[in-house]
Amino acid sequence: MKIILWSVGGKHESYVSEGIETFTRRIAHYFPCEWKLVPSPKNAASLSLSDLKDAESRTLLQALDPVDYVVLLDERGRMLTSPDLAALVQERAVNGARRIHFVIGGAFGVNDEVRRRADLVWQLSKLVFPHQLVRLILAEQVYRACTILRGEKYHHV
Repeated sequence: MKIILWSVGGKHESYVSEGIETFTRRIAHYFPCEWKLVPSPKNAASLSLSDLKDAESRTLLQALDPVDYVVLLDERGRMLTSPDLAALVQERAVNGARRIHFVIGGAFGVNDEVRRRADLVWQLSKLVFPHQLVRLILAEQVYRACTILRGEKYHHV
């Protein structure tokens, strides 16, 4: 199974880049893993909020295969513990999923079509974080899930 971490927006900022790269390399010890950064449309400043979300969402939807498992990160999603996330990854791997996509939408979220396409909508926290930090937290949590599955000492209860 391959893990694909998606984020709408530009490249990783230098203040989080090293951490993201470190955790992504660590995830790759367990599952093939890659980041896909989806740029905002070039005309984003001239689009309405709704049109911007639709344009970004269309790009995401076009890249997904119908059999891909999609986890959308959203502040209105379901909260998971780290062991819950590990169980989700294990369940997907055992059930033969080819790819699991973790999707961070744009600054204003995604449209309802992406929300409906998601197999799970996941809320990281009741706090709101900048997108750059969400990328780092996502990479770390997926790595943590992998170590939980292997019974390694990284995760302390």
